[in-house]
Amino acid sequence: MSKPVQQQIGNIALVVENYDDAIEFYTQKLQFTLVEDTDLGGGKRWVQVSPPNSNGTNLLLAQASTEEQSQFVGN
Repeated sequence: MSKPVQQQIGNIALVVENYDDAIEFYTQKLQFTLVEDTDLGGGKRWVQVSPPNSNGTNLLLAQASTEEQSQFVGN
């Protein structure tokens, strides 16, 4: 009998107004760890933060770049 495949959620995307403000909030106020902050060019970055004692699930912070995207900040 085969073993069940272990599944895990790696990233959950969250739309934010500003990368730096979001990083500060999550790392300073909520004690998350900054896992990665990579410049992708064109004003975009790959930003991942992880909560304390995380099992590998991170928040992927995505900065809104249009008015339409701004409507989803925090949702």
